[in-house]
Amino acid sequence: MKICSACLLGINCRYDGKSKPNKKVLELSKKEILIPVCPEQLGGLPIPRGPYEIKDGKVVSNSRENVTNEFKKGAEETLKITKLFNVKKAILKQKSPSCGCGQIYDGTFSGKIIKGDGITAALLKKNGIKIITEEDL
Repeated sequence: MKICSACLLGINCRYDGKSKPNKKVLELSKKEILIPVCPEQLGGLPIPRGPYEIKDGKVVSNSRENVTNEFKKGAEETLKITKLFNVKKAILKQKSPSCGCGQIYDGTFSGKIIKGDGITAALLKKNGIKIITEEDL
């Protein structure tokens, strides 16, 4: 059993109201339980919503709206789910400001990628959850 970014399972929860289904993730879901989570939704953000990136430790929109608290709340709720089901692994959406693991956008909304973790990925790692991305499958 693993936690999985809901968008990778075809659930329309991304900022643009769409999903990002991943063939390998969908195949894996036929063999084992993948618990879909969307930390942004769990943090209270709507669908659709503006794009967000991490800049100077804060999660902001391209108009500089600060939604760090919502992202932190979503990360905490995701952690609660991992503890509730005793989950030790997660498959998260790469480059996301919530779920990115090792790679995130740089906060300039220019498409540039930098090293770093999203808010949820960082919290899960800190709590011993092994993170893999759809790109690792």
